[in-house]
Amino acid sequence: MNNNQTIKRPSVAIALIPLAVLIIFLALTIHLFGGDAIAGGSQLSLLTASAVCTALAIAIYKIKWQQLEDAIVTNMKSATPAIIILLLIGAIAGTWMASGIIPTLIYYGLKILHPSIFLPASCIICAVISLLTGSSWTTIATIGVALMGIGRALGFEDGWVAGAIISGAYFGDKISLMSDTTVLASSTVEVPLFTHIKYMLITTTPSLLIALTVFTITGLNSVTASAADTLTIEASLNETFNLSPWLLIVPLVTGLLIAKKLPAIVTLFASVVMAAIAMIIFQPEIVSQIAQSDIASALNSFKAVIIASTTSTSIETHNELLNNLVATRGMGGMMDTVWLIICAMCFGGVMYGSGMLSALSQIFLRVARRTVSVVGSTVCSGLFFNLATGDQYISIILTGRLFRQLYDERGLEGRLLSRSVEDSATVTSVLIPWNSCGMTQSTVLGVATLSYMPYCIFNLVSPIMSIIVAAIGYKINKTSPDNAE
Repeated sequence: MNNNQTIKRPSVAIALIPLAVLIIFLALTIHLFGGDAIAGGSQLSLLTASAVCTALAIAIYKIKWQQLEDAIVTNMKSATPAIIILLLIGAIAGTWMASGIIPTLIYYGLKILHPSIFLPASCIICAVISLLTGSSWTTIATIGVALMGIGRALGFEDGWVAGAIISGAYFGDKISLMSDTTVLASSTVEVPLFTHIKYMLITTTPSLLIALTVFTITGLNSVTASAADTLTIEASLNETFNLSPWLLIVPLVTGLLIAKKLPAIVTLFASVVMAAIAMIIFQPEIVSQIAQSDIASALNSFKAVIIASTTSTSIETHNELLNNLVATRGMGGMMDTVWLIICAMCFGGVMYGSGMLSALSQIFLRVARRTVSVVGSTVCSGLFFNLATGDQYISIILTGRLFRQLYDERGLEGRLLSRSVEDSATVTSVLIPWNSCGMTQSTVLGVATLSYMPYCIFNLVSPIMSIIVAAIGYKINKTSPDNAE
């Protein structure tokens, strides 16, 4: 028997087995734990599927464990910057909130609310907050809930209000420097974060403009009541924080650092430091509350900054809604996502090292001939994995890893892949009732997923826009002249 006969290429049927195991385990986990599946169930599902893949690779294809381990280590190495960025994002979430930066932005944002522009204003407010915090979940669970209540008081249909909130929140989440999905998509495909975000604006901006147009037309033609409910929120923010336009210097400087194209880790760390200084200067009462000491000292200030950056922080506002809004989890709040990334890197590593991921990509090679069909297949894959796995993080990773070789073979840039992944896997997760995002937002807003889905204009338009831009060919460059069509 010659060497060629001893080396077997994984078949598509065998490659589908670990994926099927993952889908079954995730379905059971989502059913049992719902939105809390990310706290452990999803990770265990990934490790179980990794074990099945490993067993099949070793038993059937005689692949050595060292080869699989090397693939896992390589995957882990590529995820290291993402993990550091995620931890810094947690620190920013805590310090920006405790320093009064985010409360100030919310306060001024609420000032623009008027019944006739409530829907587009809600979309913009959620977009800005999500852009700054990097979290659609936090935005929806806090200011989104407030806007939901105001919208109901103004007489808007629940579906329209929820659609505006979700559209804005997912726009900000999608292009935020501090978003875990943005970091995950760029790192999975190994595209620089700033490059990824800039390229996404080509499809994301028109999608948002279409959504705002629809919300504006709807709002102007709606019969509404008074918007006085916002006064309570504004008063509570004023009583709790020392709100000042000077606090806006921190996000402005952060924006300048981004414009200078400094490394994301450097920019985020500098932002944490600036926010910590602002926290000590502008919010001495908050510092005392977090440090649990009435004595103003450098040591207590340092303690408060550490707590706000790393652990759960609760600030009493005498308003239950705002208590939830200003509560943060710091770096510790990112650990579930970090844990999920590590387990996903294990699964991706053994699937890649065993050749099974390459075998699965052959399915798409048969239909993806032109650029538009490649992008269309990517978008459909992101939606499929959201439907099949019930988790947007896993969908992002699987879609990115699955199509990476295909894009290389077609001479397409990595940034096109990372954008296509975000245009599908990130934004469609909230539209699926059994997806962790769909279940969570439906519960938080008190609106059934299928009830708000037709009104999530941004989320519906984004995947279509991705395919349209690919069909036009705008800003889509080939990496190799030999692969040009």
